Amino acid sequence: MKTQLVKIDDDNIKEVIKLKVSKDQTQYIASNEDSLKDAKENADVARPFAIYHDGKAVGFTMFAFDEEYEDENDRYWLWRFMIDEKQQGKGIGSTALKAIIDYFKENGANNIRLSTKQSNTNALNLYRKAGFKDTGEEIDGEIVLQLEL
Repeated sequence: MKTQLVKIDDDNIKEVIKLKVSKDQTQYIASNEDSLKDAKENADVARPFAIYHDGKAVGFTMFAFDEEYEDENDRYWLWRFMIDEKQQGKGIGSTALKAIIDYFKENGANNIRLSTKQSNTNALNLYRKAGFKDTGEEIDGEIVLQLEL
């Protein structure tokens, strides 16, 4: 089983927009369509990718890479990460998160930060299992986690 990050282009954008989380998860993440709009508005730092598993689009992720930002702890963010509801529970989230971490390492990041609601227990378990630690910070009611690379 191979999981990889693929740049979003005209060939896969419609497929990515169709990917959805379950209804109870929509409170935690913007739709992929909204995320892609955010990516256009923040084109200088946003890096959106489709997540493919065994050749099939199964998720979406978007990073913030701002290597010029003065605070080293705020340069690299995992902004969005979702796996389609039909693909959840198969271990794809873990392998996709590993691919995401590898991408950050390969592109010179010294850490990765993310934020989510305290009630998003499934995601928090996944992040903590991968080594993300709570920073004690909160942004807009979400807790911040960081992984040192």
